[in-house]
Amino acid sequence: MRLRRSDYAKILAAQTELSRAEEDYQRLRAAYLKVAQEEPGHEVALAMIGADMDRAHAVLQSLIGLPHMPFTHDPSRIVRREAEEQREEEEST
Repeated sequence: MRLRRSDYAKILAAQTELSRAEEDYQRLRAAYLKVAQEEPGHEVALAMIGADMDRAHAVLQSLIGLPHMPFTHDPSRIVRREAEEQREEEEST
């Protein structure tokens, strides 16, 4: 099977868009974890970064063809729980 130039260009554009979406999500996730670990009481920052992270995650899901399911947990809630567990482990040692 031979790809036409237009099809190849579409594939490259899709790969670039997916790569950017993944980078955005990972950057926001890292920022959320940092704030959650260093300043857990900063609720406004956590809420703002968490909302952006949830949107980035939804974009990423849509790009790979997964529908956003209303009953799934938002990624920021899961990351917050992970940060709390890490902080508790560090405090106990």
